[in-house]
Amino acid sequence: MSRRPLLFLDIDGPLNPYATPSGRCPEDYVTVHLPAEARGSSAVGSPRSSIRPEAVWLNPANGQALLALGFELCWASAWMSDANRWIGPVLGLPPLPFVDFGDALMRERPDGVHWMSAPLVAYADGRPFAWVDDEQTDADHAHISATHRAQAVLHHVNPRTGLRPEDFTALAGIAAPLSGPAASS
Repeated sequence: MSRRPLLFLDIDGPLNPYATPSGRCPEDYVTVHLPAEARGSSAVGSPRSSIRPEAVWLNPANGQALLALGFELCWASAWMSDANRWIGPVLGLPPLPFVDFGDALMRERPDGVHWMSAPLVAYADGRPFAWVDDEQTDADHAHISATHRAQAVLHHVNPRTGLRPEDFTALAGIAAPLSGPAASS
């Protein structure tokens, strides 16, 4: 088992800044047009409960920046295993493990906790982690603090901008303390 902390990485928001003010692909990003098979279906019984966009915007430089952080990277997205087919190669990332959200996939909880929170805690299984997403709330912070026995940091990324240099700086600063002696206890 790796001693590095996990970095749970969402795609839409952090890597795909879908909410840009201009509605256009940001500078230094590429537009990746997704074939119909990658976009999913909302049909009952479908393996996906949401329809993905026809295109995503990705910054190829983000892959190397993520690999340099000192975390063990793990997809934490509704894309699940599809991230390794449609997202990772554009970023220059090797195939990454992913959290299989199963029945929790995009199901709202009555307590306001994000549908990803409990599966992330279960997947981490006591390992320290950072979670990069654009949808965490105070309810998620409280839930993870109460249910996870190791350190966890929730890092919010603005979906209007995606990951920025200051996010990578912050994440690098998070990785070292999570990797320290207290993290392995």
